[in-house]
Amino acid sequence: MFKDKIAGFIEKIQAIDGVSSCALVSRDGIIAGKYFDLKLNEPWFGALSATILASAESAGHLLGMKNLSAVTVRAADSSMVVMGAGEHFLIAAVLKGTAKQDDVSSRICAVAAEIGQVM
Repeated sequence: MFKDKIAGFIEKIQAIDGVSSCALVSRDGIIAGKYFDLKLNEPWFGALSATILASAESAGHLLGMKNLSAVTVRAADSSMVVMGAGEHFLIAAVLKGTAKQDDVSSRICAVAAEIGQVM
């Protein structure tokens, strides 16, 4: 049942136009589910994604920012969004260079909210 839910969320994220790869990661950095179109060190990706979000949340807290929900890492040809998905999970998604970032982030946010409600 749990694996089926995770697989369903990965399918929803992957179906968003502009997403090339994605993972559902525990806040501790363990990959629970994934779809990657590239070869990479998956345990490191999970751990670093969790670190990126936790560091941004801590820095935001120091600045008085409340409820920091996502971090975007941008490069010339692609970008990555790391977004909280409830207390226990986060979504790490690699976006294509042609992706409309605001639209894609908004759609990922909807999936993150659903994950937060059920997991």
